[in-house]
Amino acid sequence: MRVPRAQALSHWHAQLGSPAPRPPLPGPREADVCIVGAGYTGLWLAYELGRADPSLDVVVLEAETAGFGASGRNGGWASGSLAGSRAQWAARAGREGVQALELAIRDTVDELGAVVERERIECDFVKGGSLDVAQSPLELRRLERRIAEDREWDVGPEHSALLGATEARERVDVHDIRGAYYTPHCARVQPAALAHGLAAACERAGATIHEGTRVTRIEPGVAHTTLGPVRARFVVRATEGYTCDLAGMRRALLPLNSSMIVTEPLSAETWERVGLRQAETLVDSRHRYVYLQRTADGRVAIGGRGVPYRAGSRTDRERPVPERTVRQLHARLVELMPALGGVRVDAAWHGVFGVSRDWAPSVGLDRRSGLGWAGGYVGEGVAAANLAGRTLRDLLLDRATDLTRLPWCRAPARPWEPEPLRFAGVRAVHGLYCLADWREGRTGRSSLAARAAVLLAGR
Repeated sequence: MRVPRAQALSHWHAQLGSPAPRPPLPGPREADVCIVGAGYTGLWLAYELGRADPSLDVVVLEAETAGFGASGRNGGWASGSLAGSRAQWAARAGREGVQALELAIRDTVDELGAVVERERIECDFVKGGSLDVAQSPLELRRLERRIAEDREWDVGPEHSALLGATEARERVDVHDIRGAYYTPHCARVQPAALAHGLAAACERAGATIHEGTRVTRIEPGVAHTTLGPVRARFVVRATEGYTCDLAGMRRALLPLNSSMIVTEPLSAETWERVGLRQAETLVDSRHRYVYLQRTADGRVAIGGRGVPYRAGSRTDRERPVPERTVRQLHARLVELMPALGGVRVDAAWHGVFGVSRDWAPSVGLDRRSGLGWAGGYVGEGVAAANLAGRTLRDLLLDRATDLTRLPWCRAPARPWEPEPLRFAGVRAVHGLYCLADWREGRTGRSSLAARAAVLLAGR
């Protein structure tokens, strides 16, 4: 298999070309709201504030370009789910709080689609749902427990369904498929196109975006940049996996890595065999899972694998994806869909997403200091960032709404451990999950290594 040359950002960015850069901050300035980070979270917040109160002076500061980070490199899943366990959320807000949070994130998929249509953002949005496929009896039992948990929490049969082998195979031709967990609450998108279109919509709503403007430190009332300070009543941190680059924030969020490859366009005959006719997204049921989508131009984009963490929370991910990682992703694709054995890989890239110490996102605002935050999506941020932006909008405008009462409105989680404990812990968890998949594949029985990984991670 030919290993492709790395792309500086992602295949998604390469499809769009290089848009004209926005001007950097010209020098010190003042604003009503200063948002640090022009990824999905910062852009959704700027967009929502502009629509809610056009009189506000909203400025967005971005070290690189809009959508440079995970927003322009992810798998393109606008998923109606959030990281964090139901038991975890219930401890904060009870059963009704869990149900409200799940309903809010499911509805967010449609909200995102409505904005895409209203703003005419061409990002290949298709709400086809998502499939979690099982290739062994053990994996099928996990999906059965997941369905049972959905029923126990009374999220409704419209939320999910367990498909038998025959019904699942009608949707996708996965080798030795035993069944699948299906939810309709997920949409396929071209993530960089969504970020670029959203940035333009922000500007139409009145926000100012300064690219090439690196924020070095955030304090109450001011964001310090290399080009001068921006003073504002409210300063919102929306930096996700790059939060560790801010002074004093090294241990706030862990930047985990995920790698992706994209195949050449497949023929219509091949797609007729493979399936995914409704553009369903797909994930496997292994501990070290992969995720994929059928792109609008007929490719398969699949992600996962790779080195999960670099010592010291480093985020320089523009180097080539290791050949071993590309080969692993291609091999797993062929294991899932043997019909793609001869398919060419056209591009490979990687990026980072943010993980809080309790593996659950948070949104909040301290009105006394004027500091706001949102993030820690654990790789499920495409739709969640929209919900966070609308929630932060209400918090900043001092509105008491159903969104501001959701249980993820809370203080940030405690910091991660210092190095080298952080590095050793992440690598150990990764190794245990790899061991668990290997043992379960050989024995067909649940592995204690997976349980140990969960305990060590503190999930």
